[in-house]
Amino acid sequence: MSSANYLFAGLGNPGSKYDGTRHNAGFEVIDALSVKYNIKVKKLKFQSLYGEGTIGGNRVILLKPQTFMNLSGRAVRECLEYYKLDISRLTVIFDDAALPTGKIRVRPMGSDGGHNGMKDIIYQLNTDEFARIRLGVGAPPHPDYDLADWVLSGYSPDDRKLMDTAVETACKAVEQIAGGQPIACVMQSVNGNT
Repeated sequence: MSSANYLFAGLGNPGSKYDGTRHNAGFEVIDALSVKYNIKVKKLKFQSLYGEGTIGGNRVILLKPQTFMNLSGRAVRECLEYYKLDISRLTVIFDDAALPTGKIRVRPMGSDGGHNGMKDIIYQLNTDEFARIRLGVGAPPHPDYDLADWVLSGYSPDDRKLMDTAVETACKAVEQIAGGQPIACVMQSVNGNT
């Protein structure tokens, strides 16, 4: 077993039919990091696809749970336990319909915010005291629009541009966290600029 300093878990749903949907924003960030740092996220373990590499001078694990969103917690817990990582070394990256499309928020802890993937992670880890990077995917266009249908839908061309920028910003936040920057500093640099 190799050692690792940080675990970055991006949330989404497996399968090509979910590619490019709002709910897969976390997967998109992991995919972008995979390309940028040549970390192949292809190993299968912890009910996930994962890869190991170096970001910011530290060994990291990039994780994409393959359990479907609502059961993401077990995958994250198994990976943390296997690598004997403290909860302070975990960052979860996920979509947030409460934030406008393209906005990013970094937080050191917090509630699940109604996100079922986060709900399961908090349940499995028995704590909400871990960092998270939330990517805004916008609220449904009107109150009668089903939230589940909304997050499983794609983006308009304008929203897609906003999300491409958001993914880049989220990658920068990961780079800062992996480089050992305090989460308060990462929050300041990211939260004020989106």
